[in-house]
Amino acid sequence: MKKITAFLIFLTFFTILILGLFTDTRDVGSPLIGKIIPNFKLTELKTGQEINNKFFPKNTFLINVWASWCQECTREHALLKNIQQEGIEIIGINYKDNKQDALGWLGIYGNPYLFNIYDYAGEYGIEMGVYGVPETFIISDKGVIIDKFIGALDEQTVYEKILPKFREITKSNF
Repeated sequence: MKKITAFLIFLTFFTILILGLFTDTRDVGSPLIGKIIPNFKLTELKTGQEINNKFFPKNTFLINVWASWCQECTREHALLKNIQQEGIEIIGINYKDNKQDALGWLGIYGNPYLFNIYDYAGEYGIEMGVYGVPETFIISDKGVIIDKFIGALDEQTVYEKILPKFREITKSNF
């Protein structure tokens, strides 16, 4: 009986371990998918101008949540510049960051963003359901959250998920 119990405990542990290895931890989803993006009133990072949802593009776009202190944000940044060069507009949300550090970081790595929402306290990020940085959202031309990607973007995510979804939504050839 003890051997059977020990075997069942081992089998349960092993099954959980195997499931954990094959589960994509970046695919958490969001209860906001399919809903209108939350309203906000914050400032633009560089200019300090007050901005709100009316500043969003009228076409499908990306929102990328980032911070200068985030190493994964640095890792994905070249891909964001490639996406921007494909003609996709990207709005940045600078999350829980020092303004001067963020501006310096953009000076070093380049700025693929149409503009950056400065979310020093992280309140808008919380409304967006942000778990941490980086996170990227696809937003429709109607302001609806279409999809969410947690963690640094990689080529596979960009070319197999994001760009095809843009093609599907916009019927264009990105």
